[in-house]
Amino acid sequence: MNENRRDFLKAMSFSSGAFFFSPVDSSLAPQEDLTKKLQGGTEIYKKRQIITDVVVIGGGMSGICAALAAARNGAKVVLVQNRSRLGGNASSEIRMHISGSSQLKQVWRETGLLEELMLDDSVLNQQNSYPMFDFVLYDKVISEPNITLLLDTALYDAKANGRKVEKVIAFCSPTEELYEITAKHFADCTGDGTLAALVGAEYMRGREAASKWDESLGQPVEDKVGMGNSLLFMADDFKKPMPFVAPPWARKYTFEDFRYRKIYSIEYGYWWLELAGKYDIISDGQQLRHELLSVLFGVWDYIKNSGNHPESETWALTWVGMIQGKRESRRITGDHVLTQRETQVPQNFPDRVAYGGWPLDDHPPEGMDDTSIRPNRAIHLKSPYSIPLRTLYSKDFDNLWMAGRNISVSHAALSSTRVMATCATLGQAVGTAMHYAISRQMTGRQIVNSQADMERVQQLLLRQDQAMLNVKNQDPDDLALQANVSASDEIKGFEANQVIDGINRDIQDGKSHQWRARVTSGQEPWIQLAWNSPIKVGQIEFTFDTGLNRFLRFSGQKVVMADQIRGRQPETVSDFKIEGLRNGKVVYSDFVMNNYYRKYCHKLDPISIDSLKITVTKTNGDEFARIFEIRCYKN
Repeated sequence: MNENRRDFLKAMSFSSGAFFFSPVDSSLAPQEDLTKKLQGGTEIYKKRQIITDVVVIGGGMSGICAALAAARNGAKVVLVQNRSRLGGNASSEIRMHISGSSQLKQVWRETGLLEELMLDDSVLNQQNSYPMFDFVLYDKVISEPNITLLLDTALYDAKANGRKVEKVIAFCSPTEELYEITAKHFADCTGDGTLAALVGAEYMRGREAASKWDESLGQPVEDKVGMGNSLLFMADDFKKPMPFVAPPWARKYTFEDFRYRKIYSIEYGYWWLELAGKYDIISDGQQLRHELLSVLFGVWDYIKNSGNHPESETWALTWVGMIQGKRESRRITGDHVLTQRETQVPQNFPDRVAYGGWPLDDHPPEGMDDTSIRPNRAIHLKSPYSIPLRTLYSKDFDNLWMAGRNISVSHAALSSTRVMATCATLGQAVGTAMHYAISRQMTGRQIVNSQADMERVQQLLLRQDQAMLNVKNQDPDDLALQANVSASDEIKGFEANQVIDGINRDIQDGKSHQWRARVTSGQEPWIQLAWNSPIKVGQIEFTFDTGLNRFLRFSGQKVVMADQIRGRQPETVSDFKIEGLRNGKVVYSDFVMNNYYRKYCHKLDPISIDSLKITVTKTNGDEFARIFEIRCYKN
């Protein structure tokens, strides 16, 4: 523990070793008040102890998905977020849109938990409100009974013993509470790798020399600087003159400063409002924020008052970011460091658990300190690339995982993996792997080194709709794989038996991998799975079509939203009837309405059937019923 932290605790009458708390079950809320009083009756900070399975530090998109995945698989989870809002760079405090493999403009939009969250946002937030997006994320997390959410709570310290992290200590200023949280596994989703740094795990910073990993994006000589931080703004047209007077400390810009920085719209801007260079992204954060504000107001002053943008006369700022959007700081070293070559020449890693597809999008650290150079260099990829599990746990600790921009990658590879859609899928992979490790008392390294266990983790991820490459459903528990499939109708190339071909999406291999049949007011197509002998079914799972060829992300920038469909995706099956039959007689029947999810799980009391019939009565607008996959499980 450094001296500043020790002095901080001492000022509150605690030493670094004076945490003696009564255990609190992480599922209980509110927790017991354990406030102690000083002589004379003055209250001091309340102390809480929580014992749980998993701690996730950081409530950005990677942390949210890590917490949800671990919790849904059965782990008790504490999610620690140092802000009052979830979402990190995507939240209303920063307002960066969630980007990823959709940038390939093919069919590779990320699925799994991120797809679920984005579909919720598309349906529940059709007004395109950033605070409403915050609520969508909050509602999803707080509704999960296995998650204890600690907002406004900052990681303060951590304790490790040998190769194991034992506990973290966190501080909530608004409620004047200190938390000591003991767990079996920990996920560093801080972006800055703060937890890893606190316990002494090895990490990387800066740009490597090109010779280190034979990277064309590497530097002649390695350095310790990287991509910078940004502040965004939003503006609106008030239909009347709206004058602007810049603060005296705002920077001054001329036409020449924007040779490489296009002012293409003025309602939302701009990713290139960026600084790093001489600043330490973490320790110089206070000064860096002020400098970024001086850049932001200087750019707006140029837009409003230079005379080069007369269309801005009636426009005014409606929001200015005060929380910096970060791109790079610490990268925690895992058992494998993903490099530039592995993003451009994709590897079929045996431990692949996610994929990326954003360009190699490297930003010079000078940012707006040197407008004579381009603000980025982007090398577009031809296809997605796999990300192995070995990049998602610390090589130094057996129970320390990471997801987000702090994973084990080179600086060049980070320029692609850092974007939030990719980070969210990394979170889902880590959350699932942590629960698997706990349930079998394994480490991440042990999972990777066991082919059988690694394949089980991949099959579990695939069942939960994680975005992975070249992983096919071979789940021995999926009873649907043993069925014979027929349908009332099918279109050529979209035959019924494709719902059990093991592939739950378009993968650009010339096959559709979905059943498709026309739905009209007088035609309700059905698909049926039949078994040679009765089976017991307690859960039926569907994967529907949600138009993965399109963008689906929320942004304050109109051009980003232009080609999206806000609301229910039209291809998705909305209403359908489920019938279980035995000897030709219906023994179970239920009707599902108003579905808009890609992955839908239907639970029922286990029942013996020899056939399952699904009748589609309505889509969300498309003329065809579309089903990629049907799975059946005993429970």
